[in-house]
Amino acid sequence: MQNREIGKWLRLTAIFTLLPLSFGCWEQIDDGLWFPQMKRQITVQPFEENTWEGQRQGFTPPEGTVPVGWGNVPDLASMSIAEQDAIPNPVPATLASLKRGEVLFAQYCAICHGDGGLGNGPLAGPPFGTDGPFGMVLPVGGPQSMAKLFSDGHIYTTISIGRGRMPNYKRIPPNERWDLVNFLRDLNGQGGRS
Repeated sequence: MQNREIGKWLRLTAIFTLLPLSFGCWEQIDDGLWFPQMKRQITVQPFEENTWEGQRQGFTPPEGTVPVGWGNVPDLASMSIAEQDAIPNPVPATLASLKRGEVLFAQYCAICHGDGGLGNGPLAGPPFGTDGPFGMVLPVGGPQSMAKLFSDGHIYTTISIGRGRMPNYKRIPPNERWDLVNFLRDLNGQGGRS
């Protein structure tokens, strides 16, 4: 009889101990207010605007910080097409610039535009490519080159913010985008080597 009594109390103790704890594991009970799930926590993504404590950016650098790298880059998306076209190329077409541009073209552009810029890269479909999934990849080199028709500023802006089906390449630093522009000019026989 005593064993039954002890067993009964142990079962009741276990039930009353585990029952309240089990509600914390079930988010539908409290709608996530008391026991929020980690997958639903508030996060701040990189470069996301953060309005915490009235700041435009919650993670602004301390006062007096010297910018490194990109420095003073214009906001190309807010400019008109005419303003974008008028941006001058600040990087001279030296052999070093052309070589950097060639490396960048092979790394980022040739997959769609092809090694010679003919619009026949592995991802390019008809009319210039063959089996790729992206049709109408425009040639940027050769006799049908579209790059010949546009200013350096237009090409730079296209690389920076994208146009049509072409994505932006903001991951390329601004000066290196100008190296790409210089390489495209050289690819089309339009740029001299200084």
